[in-house]
Amino acid sequence: MSDPLAALQREHLQHLERYYAETLAALGYDGVLIYSGRPTLHFGDDQYASFCSYGHFQHWTGQSGLAHSWLLVQPGQPTRCFFHAPDDFWHLPPQLPDQAWTEHLEVAVVRDATPPRLGAGRFAVIGDVDRATAQALGVHAPGVECNPADLLAALDEGRLRKSAYEIACLNEANRMAMLGHRAAHEAFLAGGSELDIQLAYLQASRQRESELPYGNIVGIGPHAAVLHYQHYDSEPPRSRPSLLVDAGHRFRGYCADITRTWPGTDTDPLFADLIAGMHDIKQRLVAAVAPGIEFVALHERMHHLLGELLVASELVTGSAEMAVESGITRAFCPHGLGHLLGLQVHDVAGRQARDGTVLPPPAQYPALRLTRELETGMTVTIEPGLYVIPMLLEPLKASPVGREVNWTLVERLAPHGGIRSEDNVAVTSDSARNLTADFE
Repeated sequence: MSDPLAALQREHLQHLERYYAETLAALGYDGVLIYSGRPTLHFGDDQYASFCSYGHFQHWTGQSGLAHSWLLVQPGQPTRCFFHAPDDFWHLPPQLPDQAWTEHLEVAVVRDATPPRLGAGRFAVIGDVDRATAQALGVHAPGVECNPADLLAALDEGRLRKSAYEIACLNEANRMAMLGHRAAHEAFLAGGSELDIQLAYLQASRQRESELPYGNIVGIGPHAAVLHYQHYDSEPPRSRPSLLVDAGHRFRGYCADITRTWPGTDTDPLFADLIAGMHDIKQRLVAAVAPGIEFVALHERMHHLLGELLVASELVTGSAEMAVESGITRAFCPHGLGHLLGLQVHDVAGRQARDGTVLPPPAQYPALRLTRELETGMTVTIEPGLYVIPMLLEPLKASPVGREVNWTLVERLAPHGGIRSEDNVAVTSDSARNLTADFE
């Protein structure tokens, strides 16, 4: 075994065995069968959509692209993985990796996708299955329950606090992603198009597009104001005022999610100052991350800091408090401060309490994905933003409070699109560790 993370992964798996045993016992289950999932065909086509394995399957194996496989977890018995590797000459079958989980779990390499037989007792099957699908796949145990809500909530809660192994994986994902961000910036400075920048990112971060944890956002100029901009212009633009890159990496299933904004050759000095100001806001918010901090309160602090920046830059007259209370800051930044990060980019359990009850976001901040108190072991993104989005600013301009905005300066900034600065932060026992800053 040459796995450098072997010891940490064994500890992680031992923790999972204890947690599943306690959870299943508390809820009255004898075991749970976890389905990795299966790719789906595009309607009326013979091509499959992109695929990612179910998060709770990845929690044990780290295999993000393994389809038609199963995990059977029964307290008091070895956890069994049925690793689907069919005989196939059209495609290369998956291979078992040289990682500690393949020795710690009881692994059977199987040629077909039939699930293991379940014995007597109360079992749940979780994943991309309903009862009819489970039966079609071959799950025929009497009374088997598909995706029971109380069990899913408890297992989601179990992914909230990351083990030392998971932090190591997130750290490596950040390292590789930052290699990509540096290459993207260099490609932009060299005059590349959005497509050139995306290809430079992929090459430097050593991943193909289908392996990304999410579709990279690569926006030059006004495209940076589209929060989830999804295209890559293949021709370089005539004007290059700015570049925003929101791009990640996946390592053993764990995701990095990093954003950087850079000035270009045609940058207004005010925009360059705002980039520096937004970086400072991010640093102050990262420094405030600690156990016991309410994330909603941290999000509200972001808006107050953004209000101060808008006033200091003369984009807004009056006070920062007025800018927040009147909704001006929300028009300039409509998204949340951040979210949980792990096996999913927007990881599970961000809007639920420990007992599974829902914690909805405040009415004025509907996009906030994390509404609970920070705890040791959580990993979150911190990503304040400032954008010129006509769809949001035009109603503001037409309202009475619009007179508090310097629209001449807004028009100067419009060709730059917007700014987002995003790091990945692990909550430690007394403060936080910025995983992204390790590789800046």
